[in-house]
Amino acid sequence: MSDALHYEWVRLRTLRSTYWLIGSALVLNAAIAFLVAYATRDETPAHDLVVAVVTGGGANPPVPLAVVLLAVVGVFATGHEYRYGTIQPTLTTVPQRVRLFSAKVLVVAATALVVMAVSMVLNVAATLPFWSDVPDLTDPTVPGYLLLAVLWAVLGVALGQLFRGVPGALVVLLVVPMVVEQLIFRLSYVPQLHWLTPAVKFLPFMAGQQMVSAAGEAAGGMADEVGLLTRWPSGAVFTIFVAVVLVVAGTLFRRRDA
Repeated sequence: MSDALHYEWVRLRTLRSTYWLIGSALVLNAAIAFLVAYATRDETPAHDLVVAVVTGGGANPPVPLAVVLLAVVGVFATGHEYRYGTIQPTLTTVPQRVRLFSAKVLVVAATALVVMAVSMVLNVAATLPFWSDVPDLTDPTVPGYLLLAVLWAVLGVALGQLFRGVPGALVVLLVVPMVVEQLIFRLSYVPQLHWLTPAVKFLPFMAGQQMVSAAGEAAGGMADEVGLLTRWPSGAVFTIFVAVVLVVAGTLFRRRDA
């Protein structure tokens, strides 16, 4: 297993796209934190705003931009093997497919965890010239954000393997949370389609977003309005979804021809 991990680590850090994607995630998050802190320099920031700054937007957008970029790193970890025809040399080097796939998942997951931890530290540092109080990194949103980033990155690996390429995986990562789930969510407000409301809590990407919601542990607000689960039950929904995709992708990788 150590050989497979070493191979995947070397492969990941020799891809230029890895540095571009990680660098973009870090710079964009820090830039947003700096701009928000500067704009509110004469105010005492509310808790929701602090959470959003530390977690790169928190639950405000359909998905945090940084986790999408890390998911693309995961997609490239598997999809590029088929796009550039390097899967055969890879399997020659590491012929045990389960070990190889596990190594891809572990390397990408560890990378996502480290990158998000560094990102939050940079976000906090960007606020220091303007905010007198250091944002609280012990807030439960912080582990939620770290877990969300890891799950998105792992999902990227799984989708890249499932589709054996990059385009299909990217379509799922972008279209489902930003278009399909948002459409279902908004349609649930239509009286004639109110039967969609119970399904909203099980939309995987929307459930994942609850892990970085400042009100993720509390009742009220959106949780009561559309029946969303609180932080960790929602996190369990998204985790199960990622696990199912991962198992399917790993099983097909073991059974299909390269």
